[in-house]
Amino acid sequence: MLLSLLLAAGGYWAKQRGLLDLPDAEQRDEPASLSTAEAQAALTALAQLPVKQDAGRNGYERELFGQRWADVDRNGCDTRNDILARDLTQVKHKPGTRQCVVTAGVLADPYTGRTITFSKTDAAAVQIDHVVSLSNAWRTGAQSLSPEARAALANDPLNLLAVDGPTNQDKGDKDAAQWQPPRVAARCALAARQVEVKRKYGLWVDPPERAALERELKRCATPS
Repeated sequence: MLLSLLLAAGGYWAKQRGLLDLPDAEQRDEPASLSTAEAQAALTALAQLPVKQDAGRNGYERELFGQRWADVDRNGCDTRNDILARDLTQVKHKPGTRQCVVTAGVLADPYTGRTITFSKTDAAAVQIDHVVSLSNAWRTGAQSLSPEARAALANDPLNLLAVDGPTNQDKGDKDAAQWQPPRVAARCALAARQVEVKRKYGLWVDPPERAALERELKRCATPS
């Protein structure tokens, strides 16, 4: 139910890309992108997630989540380029790559509200964020998933966003209790997406993470 609400009509992050038509100042002041119904659905889903203590990073390796940016949907393009093509506008592709390798585009960054010009010559300016980091997933149940399920999690478009590179570096493997986007209007949508990823893959939340997710979602679930 929550997934269908969040991803209907292109998804709530498609609304973020629509911010590209606004001046930077208006982007920063854009209202929260989740509807009251979506936030309430996310709160319901959050209440159903198990609450346990963080299991720690013992045994974690990135390689346990499969090949980096695999072509899991078998469309001939790797996941990184799929997400760039999805989240950027004015996209340009490298000739001869069957419209796969993204060389340029423009990002309306959901985490900062900034408009960022992407070029493959400065690829680090736009990075692909794991909404639920793989390290956090490992600490909250992914160590019990099959290798195939971990690879699916690492490459699931639901768990991936093109974002401002330095902001993504700041986020790192932090959870909702440890990090929130600088752009306040992005926090509800991010919380809902994190909840849905955890629900989809059978992960849990620890008590501080749950409290932070609930706080952000309640802020959007109450009609103004």
